[in-house]
Amino acid sequence: MQSGAFATILPCNDLDASERFYERLGFVRTERPAPGEPDAYRILSNGTGQLHLTDAVEGWLIPGKNPFGLYLYREDVDAVAVWFGATPKHTPWGMYEFAVSDPDETLVRVGWPSKPTT
Repeated sequence: MQSGAFATILPCNDLDASERFYERLGFVRTERPAPGEPDAYRILSNGTGQLHLTDAVEGWLIPGKNPFGLYLYREDVDAVAVWFGATPKHTPWGMYEFAVSDPDETLVRVGWPSKPTT
């Protein structure tokens, strides 16, 4: 880990479903618990950042009211959009991006800088 780097800790209702979702975005699990240890915290990495998935406190993530969001910078926006059946667009703030929701309805935007459209 380099100086100044950070990781996002994201609560999840279903760790297996969330791990599968983020694998589609290029994240891979970097550690596994020892046999017999609980599997309630997962560290995923995409080579430039880390995403830590943890069990949410019961009742904390309410469907339709998830306050969390992530922005993932990927140069291959079009290729990733195909995996999710999404259509990227150029935004007035200079990003080429699309948005999807993870299994807990966390907003996930995937984008890359482009020329502003305004």
